[in-house]
Amino acid sequence: MSNELLQTALAAAEAGAEVVRGYFRAADLEVREKAANDFVTAADTGSERAILEVVRGRFPDHRILAEEGGGAEECGKGSSGGASRRNEVEWIIDPLDGTTNFARGLPMFAISVACRRGGEMQVGVILEPLRREVFRGRRGGGAEWNGRPMRVSGAAGLAGAFLATGYPFKAHRALDAYLGVFREVFLQARAIRRCGAAALDLAYTAAGVFDGFFEFRLAPWDLAAGTLLLEEAGGRVSDLDGGTRSLETGNIVAGNEAVQRELRHIVAAIVDEAALDRLDPRPPAAAPDPSV
Repeated sequence: MSNELLQTALAAAEAGAEVVRGYFRAADLEVREKAANDFVTAADTGSERAILEVVRGRFPDHRILAEEGGGAEECGKGSSGGASRRNEVEWIIDPLDGTTNFARGLPMFAISVACRRGGEMQVGVILEPLRREVFRGRRGGGAEWNGRPMRVSGAAGLAGAFLATGYPFKAHRALDAYLGVFREVFLQARAIRRCGAAALDLAYTAAGVFDGFFEFRLAPWDLAAGTLLLEEAGGRVSDLDGGTRSLETGNIVAGNEAVQRELRHIVAAIVDEAALDRLDPRPPAAAPDPSV
């Protein structure tokens, strides 16, 4: 079953990529602001439609969580299977991670497709449409970059590490805590990059290009595929407290074992999940709908 899920994730990501490539640097691309510092384009919505068409065509009963909301309106309209079966498997989709980069013509963006069963991520695919970089992984089956096995880096710790991060531009009240972490990491690491696409940051960390990654207040679709890839490539992923709630809290500390451990040590001295919630309360999670 997991191989079938992976093949579907790959096909769905490729379908989304074809749409995205057609819109890149289009002179008439319309950009709309969904909320402060949060944008959407026709490429986002078109990519999501293409991805969902593939997923629904193969698994009409599966739940879908997609950034632009395309999965919600049809949720639960599968042709067979009861509510328990639908709730068991869920696709988590970002049709265009790095929309601001995309809208400004910066070629640093990706498509992320993941699937989980019973709360555990089963497969993940991150695809960079222009260079056709494909990162894919399957629970217990390892991870690959363009068909070759990938592993996290062998960095011995933060000293000399090459890291990735992202700024909490949608959570300004978390900025001081983030900057406190950033300062301490900056003083120890060799370099820190901010590329503007968390899915790609996680993919390149899994591939050993980056030694580690940290960011606050991301969405589940930013993290789902990348966390699976990292774990399957031998890395470690946690929330600010060292737990497994990153998809719920949106906060992530990741890397190879040594780098992640030292990053977590810095984070723990500055902020934890409860403190960040006081600074920047997360909106309450919606109650689950048993019919979907």
